[in-house]
Amino acid sequence: MSAAIASLVSYGSDSDSENESESNTSVEKVNPVDPDATAHLKPLQSENSMSLAVLNSAPEVAVKEAVETGIHLDPALKEVTYNPTYETMFAPEFGPTNPFKSQQMAAPRNMLSGYAEPAHVNDFMFEQQRRTFSSYGYALDPSVDTHESSSNTYIGAVEEAEKHKGLTVFESGLKKSQKRKKVKGGDAGEIDNYLGPWAKYADEKDVAKPTEDEQKELDEITAKRQKKGRNEEDAPSEEKTILHVKDMYDYQGRSYLHVPQDVGINLRSVDTPDKCYLPKKQIHVWSGHTKGVSAIRLFPNSGHLLLSCSMDCKIKLWEVYGERRCLRTFIGTSHHLHCMRGKTQRVT
Repeated sequence: MSAAIASLVSYGSDSDSENESESNTSVEKVNPVDPDATAHLKPLQSENSMSLAVLNSAPEVAVKEAVETGIHLDPALKEVTYNPTYETMFAPEFGPTNPFKSQQMAAPRNMLSGYAEPAHVNDFMFEQQRRTFSSYGYALDPSVDTHESSSNTYIGAVEEAEKHKGLTVFESGLKKSQKRKKVKGGDAGEIDNYLGPWAKYADEKDVAKPTEDEQKELDEITAKRQKKGRNEEDAPSEEKTILHVKDMYDYQGRSYLHVPQDVGINLRSVDTPDKCYLPKKQIHVWSGHTKGVSAIRLFPNSGHLLLSCSMDCKIKLWEVYGERRCLRTFIGTSHHLHCMRGKTQRVT
């Protein structure tokens, strides 16, 4: 037992001596250190006395009594759910101000161009002032209550407003006292001196009458204008007819107005046909007039001939059956024609 303890003591002394030798060698290898850097590791000297400084790191905070109490509204708030006081509504804003904002930028506004307040204005008054400003250049100041102030204030062309005495576009510039006065007409009993409603105005000036030469020139000019604007009546044309067929009578002595019997239809029958149909296709086109046709009439009873009146002042007689030729042309008027109820009339 004693031998084991002795060996342990000897083992520890050897290791310590080796450690001390290694530390001494390492200290010798380390570069010399500034003594100020290790001053806090050295023990305090008992000879010198040291006083500690008091450091207060807490920020300065206002006392509770000095803090302003009350409810503050957000300037960007558009709706308030309670009824605030006047002081609360117009209290100054809290917080730091932006030093880079100009006075115009810092001004309160609720729209891009500025601050607009809702106001109840009569539609007629608004339109009256708007038209007055666009016409005369002035209008009543909308920021001033006209009921509270005794005198009206205008914006825009104030000098024009004073000149026109604030008249609007809906008000007349001439009053009854400023209307033009007429010369008194005299007594109605005097026929020569009585003027009545034909009297001249008091400020009316008489125009000088033209001389004889000027009057002649005026008369000539007036006569030329009247002659130029007057349409002289054309002389009536000669009445004549043009026969387009070779002979008026055939070999049997029948006229071209004779009702034909060889068309497959009894044109002299007075009985109404049992069946009538609407036309389904175009059979023939009669052409011969140079202007528009105003009326067309069939011969009564038979309907084998056709009369047409036109704006070219002519009447033409056509065949309905057979070759459908133009039989005759009637000329005798300078006015356009209308055919009505089987009779030819001239429109003048």
